[in-house]
Amino acid sequence: MIVVIRSDASKDKQDRLIDWLKSMGLGIHVSVGDYQTVLGLIGDTSKVDIDLIESLDIVESVKRVSETFKCVNRKFHPEDTVVEIGSVKVGGGHFCMIAGPCSVETEEQIVAVARAVKAAGADMLRGGAFKPRTSPYDFQGLKGEGLELLKIARAETGLPIVTEIMSMVDLPLFEDVDVLQVGARNMQNFDLLKELGRTGKPILLKRGLANTLKELLMSAEYIMASGNEQVILCERGIRTYSDYLRNTLDLAAVPMLHELSHLPVVVDPSHATGIARMVPPMAQAAAACGADGIMIEVHNDPIHALCDGAQSLKPEEYADVVKKVRAIREALV
Repeated sequence: MIVVIRSDASKDKQDRLIDWLKSMGLGIHVSVGDYQTVLGLIGDTSKVDIDLIESLDIVESVKRVSETFKCVNRKFHPEDTVVEIGSVKVGGGHFCMIAGPCSVETEEQIVAVARAVKAAGADMLRGGAFKPRTSPYDFQGLKGEGLELLKIARAETGLPIVTEIMSMVDLPLFEDVDVLQVGARNMQNFDLLKELGRTGKPILLKRGLANTLKELLMSAEYIMASGNEQVILCERGIRTYSDYLRNTLDLAAVPMLHELSHLPVVVDPSHATGIARMVPPMAQAAAACGADGIMIEVHNDPIHALCDGAQSLKPEEYADVVKKVRAIREALV
């Protein structure tokens, strides 16, 4: 249920209404916009007398929300959420380029890539320290050592770092990480999502390879319901009948997610296609359909990469993509 407050309502009356609603055992999500304030009521609203609330002089309207996701719902929060990571902003018209290798391999490698992507125009550095792999025999990442190497690259370039967390047990290691990524395989690891909701850190939540948009939004709801509103959604491709690409990039998800939710949406064309030459056109398409950011895998020596070299761009290729994506963004404004 949402309660829209009149623009001329006094703060004292708003606070009294919120306290009264909380006394019913409801959680209240407050969204303050330029022209109105919206109260999102979370919990068992069957006991709430809509007619009584509508009769209050500070209330403009009351509506029931049929969707099961509440906190992430645009009806609860009409204004776009802008997630801030240092000086970098994502959402609400702010566009972000994220780039880096699939896996952190050595200090020389991650620092070289970080410098290259920053020079090309990247806003944040991605890199995997903990790697979920289909085969137990594949490279699993440098783990804690990899996190330390990412911090060195951040110190060298000033780029905020984005890296995947796989388990609540490892959370203390991520205390100094700027953005925690939840990978596709962990999208419905609800215990992990709830724990991340208590951190207050920006979370980049990837869509599972066989999950619906509603399931993605419900996973984001777990994070937000636990108190963390700093969530970025990521479309990274889903498994369909394609026999030539790693996954199918669902670009229609971007405008639909923007319609349903106030959270920013970024696109990962690298994991979606699995083929380096497919990444540039899909990155441009993602920019054209309104994505709030694009995350691309970049490696200085893709042929010898320990993970996902086939889908990684070389630094010079990434620089060309950034120029074209920025041009598309400027044309849309």
